Order: sequence, then structure tokens, then C-alpha cells
Amino acid sequence: MNLAYIPSPSHGVQYLGPIPLRAYAFCIIIGVFVAVWFGNRRWIARGGQSGTVADIAVWAVPFGLVGGRLYHVITDYELYFSEGRDWVDAFKVWEGGLGIWGAIALGALGAWIGARRRGIPMPAYADAVAPGIAFAQAIGRWGNWFNQELYGRETHLPWALHITSSEGGRVPGYYHPTFLYESLWCVGVGLLVIWADRRFKLGHGRAFALYVAAYCVGRGWIEYMRVDDAHHILGLRLNDWTALLVFLLAVAYIVVSSKKRPGREAVVEPGVSDGPVKDTEAVEDTGAVKDTEAVKDTEADGDADADADADAEGEEKAAPAEKS
Repeated sequence: MNLAYIPSPSHGVQYLGPIPLRAYAFCIIIGVFVAVWFGNRRWIARGGQSGTVADIAVWAVPFGLVGGRLYHVITDYELYFSEGRDWVDAFKVWEGGLGIWGAIALGALGAWIGARRRGIPMPAYADAVAPGIAFAQAIGRWGNWFNQELYGRETHLPWALHITSSEGGRVPGYYHPTFLYESLWCVGVGLLVIWADRRFKLGHGRAFALYVAAYCVGRGWIEYMRVDDAHHILGLRLNDWTALLVFLLAVAYIVVSSKKRPGREAVVEPGVSDGPVKDTEAVEDTGAVKDTEAVKDTEADGDADADADADAEGEEKAAPAEKS
């Protein structure tokens, strides 16, 4: 028995009367809020309007959830459609099972629809929300901890994850906490994108592509450690092949985009980035002119008052001389 280990929650559901409150769902929801909040800050910093990120997220999030579930169900269809399984379980998202590849793919489609309706360039939006998505994934992975799922090989390291549940074919024991590895990796990816974006002024979707490429690197070695059932191709898990393919596509995009469209977008939200800024400058310039004129008027008035005082003193001095 390990003297030090990461304990697993005894259950991932709390009940508020008859209403179940699932920790997995809360982790997903918190992650979405973090992604939208942080993305909004980055969008404003790039010249966009507050609230635009949330408006587009209304499209992206539902598409992403559907895409994530579809990918999981398709790649692990035997969990729902094999003999002795209930296909209705395929709709029980709260029990876990979201594939990030499907979530990003359909989520991007939803974001494209929302961005198109607002007349906003999709690459600029993707760059703004990229680090927030990484942080959202880091938070979402803790939902797997509550469900006692997605752990790695057996280990006796001090940070081993203690699995106590025997449901779904689990074998109680001590395993690599791959959920924690991926959570920490995602935090690192988010920080990397923020640093690279500030250092190299990434634009036209390259910050998002960097997030994708960096995530795939981590997902590759973490996936290799997992022991849950998965389809294998040439000895590698399906998600390893997916990570490799997506990594190559992301790197290719960065290289090609850098040559064809260097630099960063000057305007990310038409009518906001270039309009209000000019109006503000005009107001400031007008105010400065008025202030200058007011100062001149004040100085002129002061000079006139000084001349009047001088004349008055002269008359007073001249009066006694005439009497004498």
C-alpha cells in the first residue's frame, strides 16, 4: 500500500433533493465560463467589443458538446451498441465521455457560424480564445477525477491515483493520474500561447494553431500511458494517430500562414476597432483646442485687468501734483 497517493472521490454526484448535481458537468461549465471570460479580455485588448466572444460562444459551445460526444460514441461504439449494452447511454453526457477532437472540430464550425453572422474574421476570434480553451480543458479534466476514469498504468509513485471503484471493468489499485498530467499540460499550453502571442505578435489563426500543436504533443505521450480500452492501429491507440495527424496539420498551417499573411490583423471587429478610436481622438483634440482657447482668453482678460489697474494708479498719483 502506498503511503502517499491521490485519493479518488467516493462519488461524483450530490443530490439537492431529487436533483442530481454532477461534478463532471460542473467542471465543464466552469471551464466554459473561464474560456469565455479570458477570451473576452483578449478580444477587447485586440480592439474588439466586450460581449462578442460570449455571443459567438453561444454557437460554439453547443456544437462543441455535440461534436465531443459524437467523437467519443463513434470511436467507442462498442460501449453503447454491442450486445448487452443500452444505446440510450450514448446520450448520457453527464456520465463522462467527450472527445476533444470532435469538440474542437464542431465547436469551430459553430464559432464560424457565429463569427460570420457578426462579420468577424474567424482566425482572429480563434487566436483570442485559444489560451482560454486550454485552461478550460485543464479544469474539465478534473471531472474525470470525480468519475474515476482516464487513468494510466499501475504505479507506486507518491502521486499515484488511488482507484477504488470496480464499476465498468475498473480494477481498484494505484495508477498514473493521467487526468492530472493532462490538466497541468493544458495550463502550460495556455501560458505558452500567451507568451508566444506577446513575443511574436501571432495573428491570422497562428496562436490557435500553436495551441493545437502544443496540446497534441502532450496528448500523444499521455495517451500512450492510458490503460482504458481503445482501438489500436499498428500498435498505437487511435487518439495517438489523431494527435499526430492534427499536430502536422497545425504546424503546416503556422508555416504557410506566416509566409502568406505575416503580422497580425489591424482590425478584428469592423466598426469597433477603427470607428470609436478615431471619434475619441477627435473629441480629445477638440477638447484640447477649447482648453487652449480658454487659457488664451483668460490670459487676455488678465492682461486687460492689469492695464486698467496701472492706469488707475497713474491717475491717483497725478491728482495730488495738480493740487499743489
